[in-house]
Amino acid sequence: MRVNKFELNIDYQKAGLDVPETFPTLACFVPERHEYLKDRTRGAILVLPGGGYEYCSEREGDPVALRFLGQGYACFVLRYSCVDKKFPTALLECAAAVKYIRSNAAEFGVAPDKIFVMGFSAGGHLAACMANLWNSSLLADVLGCGADALKVNGSVLCYPVILSDPPLTHEGSVENLLMHRRDPELREFLSMEKRVGSQTPPTFIWHCADDGCVPVENSLYYMAALSKAGIPFEGHIFPAGGHGLSLCDGTSASDEWHYAPVPAAWVGLCFKWLEGIMNN
Repeated sequence: MRVNKFELNIDYQKAGLDVPETFPTLACFVPERHEYLKDRTRGAILVLPGGGYEYCSEREGDPVALRFLGQGYACFVLRYSCVDKKFPTALLECAAAVKYIRSNAAEFGVAPDKIFVMGFSAGGHLAACMANLWNSSLLADVLGCGADALKVNGSVLCYPVILSDPPLTHEGSVENLLMHRRDPELREFLSMEKRVGSQTPPTFIWHCADDGCVPVENSLYYMAALSKAGIPFEGHIFPAGGHGLSLCDGTSASDEWHYAPVPAAWVGLCFKWLEGIMNN
């Protein structure tokens, strides 16, 4: 396995955005290309930790990448800009990461048409933004590429923030994206179930029914939007577990309630879903 970490180079001013004090970093976990793998290509997963757009949760970063690395995927963890960073700062960083992965697909042994984005909580919102807005001219123009370079081929949304309106949203995430300003137009735009369309890729989504932080309706509304648009998806609502579970076991737990054997099934279910996409 090769692991490296570097800062993404982005022209924020070209997008009318403030240059962050600390640049986003992309950690790359890539399997070595041994003789039995030299002629194969693998999928790539860009992992987006949660944290309410206030920070990037370590529990939802490297441990997740290592689990999916063990299944043969090249995994990348983006620690994106948070707190008082005007939208679409984090989305632009996410798009730059997708562009980097696709541009270096041959080096990583990655199939350029099998690049997935996986997000948790607020990172799930960012993943949904990438899944629905990858063809935005703003992203392509700033990054100096065609929209196809930014396309994601599937999304995995883990207890995601989707909705932007109270009382069903996670208000802290939306307020951070709004920079704590009143902006009804942007608030409405940030509700990702309203952005689903023909450009949206196949989706795997899961949530716990008793989530007291990000209500389960966020996933339910999104699944309804996917169904209406005819986008293939697989959804799982587990009866209990709460929020912020990550892998639901000791590899990512920082508290006793992070051990959740029932929703832990999401990992195996996701493996199977990804395998189906890879073989399609």
